[in-house]
Amino acid sequence: MYRFGTVALLWAISFMAYGQKPAPLLQNAYHRPSVSLNGQWHYIVDPYETGYRNHRRWEPFDEFVNTKASAAPYWANAKKTAPSQRIEYDFERSPTLEVPGDWNHQQDELLYYEGTLWYERDFSIELQPGQRYFLYFGAVNYRADVYLNGQKAGYHEGGYSPFNFEVTELLKSGLNEIVVRVDNRRSAGRVPGLTTDWWNYGGITREVKIIPVPDVFIQDYMLQLDPEQPAIARGYVQLNEAKPGQTVTISIPEAKLSRTFTTDTAGRAAIVLSAEGLKRWYPERPKRYEVVLQSGRDTLLDQIGFRTIQASGQDLLLNGQPIFLRGISLHEENPMRGGRAYSREDMALLFGWARELNCNMLRLAHYPHNEHAARLADELGLLLWEEVPVYWGINYTNPETYAQAEQQMQSLVQRDKNRASVIIWSVANETPREDPDRLSFLKSMAGAVRQLDTTRLVSAALDRTEDKQEKRVTVTDPFAAYSDMVSVNEYIGWYGSTPERIPQMRWDLSSHDKPFFISEFGAGALYNYRGAREEIWTEDYQAWMYEETLQMLDEIPSLRGMTPWILVDFRSPRRNLPNIQDGWNRKGLISEGGFKKEAFYILRDYYAKKAAQYRYDIKN
Repeated sequence: MYRFGTVALLWAISFMAYGQKPAPLLQNAYHRPSVSLNGQWHYIVDPYETGYRNHRRWEPFDEFVNTKASAAPYWANAKKTAPSQRIEYDFERSPTLEVPGDWNHQQDELLYYEGTLWYERDFSIELQPGQRYFLYFGAVNYRADVYLNGQKAGYHEGGYSPFNFEVTELLKSGLNEIVVRVDNRRSAGRVPGLTTDWWNYGGITREVKIIPVPDVFIQDYMLQLDPEQPAIARGYVQLNEAKPGQTVTISIPEAKLSRTFTTDTAGRAAIVLSAEGLKRWYPERPKRYEVVLQSGRDTLLDQIGFRTIQASGQDLLLNGQPIFLRGISLHEENPMRGGRAYSREDMALLFGWARELNCNMLRLAHYPHNEHAARLADELGLLLWEEVPVYWGINYTNPETYAQAEQQMQSLVQRDKNRASVIIWSVANETPREDPDRLSFLKSMAGAVRQLDTTRLVSAALDRTEDKQEKRVTVTDPFAAYSDMVSVNEYIGWYGSTPERIPQMRWDLSSHDKPFFISEFGAGALYNYRGAREEIWTEDYQAWMYEETLQMLDEIPSLRGMTPWILVDFRSPRRNLPNIQDGWNRKGLISEGGFKKEAFYILRDYYAKKAAQYRYDIKN
């Protein structure tokens, strides 16, 4: 089994080899004052890494070259100073891309591009005395090497996680220049690995900003209800300075709550507040409170909802009451605009469709989505399953792969742990149950998550075992014993059979006294392609499968929710059937043009009945 020190050790090794690792993630960068670096950035496509490596030794320039003396590295952003000077790149004369945004949908020739691409832009800032400055990225896929004013700020790996570097010593008042090398190539050692069923979008895909903070500032915090004692809210505030006796004040003005705490020798203050008078957050009433955190010259505001989520036998309990999760899965794509979704408006479009479906839950597959997602879900009352891309083809024996997976989970938990909407952390999707190394990998992941957060459920999307001769379905995945709910992807009627088999199947879950959850089911259909229900790829086939599957699932006593696959058709290089798929996974209930298929209305009506069956009656 992997040990929790693995990540720290590998980060240290990486630091020695490649330079500065990211600083600890700033909590609530969403609400801190900042200088936006969004907008037009110049770019250079560099498939041979001409601007990054010595072509004879294939070593990165920033490992052995004096940056001020060489014009070869693109990150030096050299300018011609003599007529005879040869510089074979020029950012100022290069075209531009919009940041945030993937490069695939901004330039036709970059649709399938995987490799190195350089970004550059100038910006102005006026530095203030007594302030420290952090350069914050919402996400860059996959590796980012970041240079500020010709010096390396650091690097980050992981295509869906936020990260930041302290750049106080690299910034200057007035004009500054930033260069980012982005490499989105797939690799067997990365997370995800070589193969996925979604588009490998490259680029600076989320927001970039400069965040000023005081010399001593609030680095991190958490405030949630204690699941075992819901009349108490517990948490902590971590200051960046490891010094005892510093004061931290937590206030919830609407509830007339305010208490001051002091930090220990690590600069951490343990928080305990009475939650007796706090109204609970739940989908029908997503109540949030303004929480004010103050220490020294630093003040942070957040909107936090208070609720509990627990598994009790075969029930899921939200604030102590049984709930059925009426969900849908979705990818982080805006089908109307095309490409990676990154804004609040993008998420509002997708979440609006989910609410039309009568959903109270979303599965954000198969990687961390942008920060707007969890915050908008808090506001709208949508519960969330969030996960990391431990997916097909992961190398379970490579400690660096595990370190990347755990680091991505740590970043996700750190960013979203104060969001009431998030109730499930998922550590994997469709990984091979027969692999003992995989079980060790996932057990360590689950342990790491529980060490970070004890207030939510931990699960993974598993496969089921189908005995076609006995017409029996079981869940034999050994990781089910380590998850808080048994979550399964099932495609009876699509892969290996047709929907006529569905009513014949019997589910045997007698060995699992846990809530049962269907994390995926579905069938592909091209919008407005009609025919006999037996004809594959038609809306009629998809609708038939939904009707039969919902009836089958309703016979399972421990069923407590589902997230069918998927809300909207999405891009995938694996899906190449001409005139049907054309590079799209067609299992969406809505087409890439925004048109609803027949199965959308079948699921909508089913969820309306479930909503009436599970009426939520909160006393506070």
